[in-house]
Amino acid sequence: MHPVPLQVKRKKKKFSAESSRVITKFYLSGGEERTRHIIARVLGLSEEEVRENLQQVMADFSTRHKEIRQVFNQSFTKIKEYIPKSLNLSEERRYLLGTFFTKEYSVQAAAFFNPSIIMHPDQSHLDGKSLRFILSFRSVGEGHISSIEFRSGVFDAKNDIHFDPVSRFVGTPELIKNPIYDKYVFRLKLADMDAMNTVSEDILEDLGPEFSFVELQAAIRQKTDTWYEEPAVLLHDTAEKMRWLARSNYQLRFRKDRRISERVIFPVSENESRGIEDARFVRFCDTNDEITYYATYTAYNGFDILPMLLETKDFVNFAIRTLNGKAVQNKGMALFPRRINDRYMMISRQDGENMFIMSSDNIHFWQEAQILQEPQYPWEFIQIGNCGSPLETEAGWILLTHGVGAMRRYCIGASLLDLRDPTRIIGRLAEPLLSPTAEEREGYVPNVLYTCGAIIHNNELIIPYSMSDTSSGLAVVSVKDLLARMLAD
Repeated sequence: MHPVPLQVKRKKKKFSAESSRVITKFYLSGGEERTRHIIARVLGLSEEEVRENLQQVMADFSTRHKEIRQVFNQSFTKIKEYIPKSLNLSEERRYLLGTFFTKEYSVQAAAFFNPSIIMHPDQSHLDGKSLRFILSFRSVGEGHISSIEFRSGVFDAKNDIHFDPVSRFVGTPELIKNPIYDKYVFRLKLADMDAMNTVSEDILEDLGPEFSFVELQAAIRQKTDTWYEEPAVLLHDTAEKMRWLARSNYQLRFRKDRRISERVIFPVSENESRGIEDARFVRFCDTNDEITYYATYTAYNGFDILPMLLETKDFVNFAIRTLNGKAVQNKGMALFPRRINDRYMMISRQDGENMFIMSSDNIHFWQEAQILQEPQYPWEFIQIGNCGSPLETEAGWILLTHGVGAMRRYCIGASLLDLRDPTRIIGRLAEPLLSPTAEEREGYVPNVLYTCGAIIHNNELIIPYSMSDTSSGLAVVSVKDLLARMLAD
């Protein structure tokens, strides 16, 4: 043990769950018969009763959501097939019908934790020593469903933190109903699923280099309606796999006038119906200096997990993609912020015990993994994994880790990887960088400190971290001191 511990400063700012952070969701309280009963009751109201009831709903909820009438209209659109087309409904009655098929959902009702931090794409109007950032969080609401929320702010020259005001509103993005797919990548993904056969080959042959979901659906219908040479089971299974793959890869779009704190990415596909977990964001600089923000996360449907990749350039438009390959398994993947030797690299977890490293020439496909680090010290005897994307310094890549020790106690550690060959560990902390204090150990999952990504600014490592899966805070440590300790241990 070193006589002088690393000076890690915890900031006073804390992030805690706020149950008042609510989004609207479409709501069906039963099957078709019950839906028709509800509609019939609303249709039986007089126009005056419709007006009175709608006014009451507006009084109760219009201050909680932006453009609430548009929300009601969207819900109405989803049930209007049950209404006779001959009926000429007033606008107010359509809105009122929508209110009975809309509900509020508190995205933070249970927890607000596992943060990640990256440089904001907009660094305008700042001095040279300040940095605007975006924090992401895992929010957990009713039914333990996880989503992604954001906060923003500025680190000044002294690394004092100035947070942007948090809006009282929160909303979900528009789902792009007809996204575009790259045929080359789509074909590779089908092959990875063992779904490339005469049926899928023939369907893809009729599609261009890029195609939409509508075009894919049309090609599937044309082929499966006219093909008789192949067994019906093969036709059906192949078509379903192609649709499943397409639905798992989708696009989202927020309104540009929404603040970053108003945006929440809520589960959309069936793969993530029970949650989007532990997004690890990274600012990725490609060989042409093009900047793209990626996040690796875990999709969970209540039974299985699926590693996913989120992509954005502006935090307004998002593309959601599946990750593929035999090395894509388990949780906790984190991309390096640039290619190394012209290859993408990623830290991963294959066996739930050790930490692995992978490389690939295609960001969507990962076939091979090798052990990077095994548990060595008692505080990590049970399990070791990454805590976000590696951070580049002149001395090497700083990789924050998590270790699980006695009594399932999670601590945050650090390793140093060779700059040119990250498969080589050149330094490592023998003791945790951060351990749960008495105040931090109590929560939904006790004795856990965890982060999904840190940032370096003004020669300090800034670590947002969660406390026992309940709330989050920030800690700061000198990069120079951390490097010296890792190389000495």
